Amino acid sequence: MLKYFKWSYIVAIAGIIAAYLWGEMKIPGSGFKDIFIVLVLSILEVSLSFDNAVINATKLQKMAHEWCTIFLTLGIFVAVFGMRLLFPIIVVSVFAHIGFMETVNITFNDVDTYTKYLHIANPMILTFGGSFLLMLFLHYFFNTEKEVHWIKIIEEKLSLFGHVKGIETVITLLILCTLQHYTSEEIRLPLILSGLSGIILYILIDGISRFMEMKDETRVHDGVIKQSFKAGLISFCYLELIDASFSLDGVLGAFALSKDIIIIMIGLGIGAMFVRSFTIMLVDKQALKQLVYLEHGAHWAIGALACIMFLSTRMEVPEVVTGLLGLVLIVAAFISSLRRNKKEVIN
Repeated sequence: MLKYFKWSYIVAIAGIIAAYLWGEMKIPGSGFKDIFIVLVLSILEVSLSFDNAVINATKLQKMAHEWCTIFLTLGIFVAVFGMRLLFPIIVVSVFAHIGFMETVNITFNDVDTYTKYLHIANPMILTFGGSFLLMLFLHYFFNTEKEVHWIKIIEEKLSLFGHVKGIETVITLLILCTLQHYTSEEIRLPLILSGLSGIILYILIDGISRFMEMKDETRVHDGVIKQSFKAGLISFCYLELIDASFSLDGVLGAFALSKDIIIIMIGLGIGAMFVRSFTIMLVDKQALKQLVYLEHGAHWAIGALACIMFLSTRMEVPEVVTGLLGLVLIVAAFISSLRRNKKEVIN
């Protein structure tokens, strides 16, 4: 375990020290309070991301070792500084129609104004993430070539929809059209555009990935996966987009615990590092080959998260509900996999 989580523990210790120093620098005596918030945010991020780890592992096991290393190193900087720091600032800048540097200024010096703008942008952010993840969920189950089914009574019927070309896009568009009827007129167009962006981005990145596979850019030689730079880069970008979509609700929910973006970045960053270490462990242990239903459970959790994101544009859904729902599905899939393995041994 230490082999996989060594750097996660190092990052956690460094993050806790940084949180204490940052808190003391802002308001003397608040260091331990910020440490507590960082620990809560870290646990929140991990609890919300078990399904993310499984999905990442399914992609990483088809990637070359070099790109797995890049995902764990460069990828964590993208996750922490890109999604937890830069992304919220860019979103506020775009939807509040103010300059980037001005947004940076209010982020650190006027957190109430920043939080107000971020709250206004919430529906668009959630709609983008919900559309992307719903496409991922539907694309997995609407597959006529899918032979292994976890919840057979449902999954066997869902696979038949794969005969209808583009059905996942149609369903997501219908949900968007329904959703916009229940939103105020001033955000209706931005909401639709955000949802369309999620759909287009998924189709684009998934299409390019499939094109690379058709060109045999990825191959196995002596048991070692070999990838061209282009194939590896596309797979890496695909993973980062999935990771980003998963983190949207966590980033937004974190502001309920703290309005300090530095503390949020540290807390969620520590959690993201542990999730990545867990992902690498799943790949190295080839856990997904032994626990065949784990991928199914993760995709059901993705579908649930997408629905919660859409629902959150109209009402507030507690983070504990999102985290527990995903965790229950993953645990149920894990137990079902163990039972399946036991039956195969007996037979």
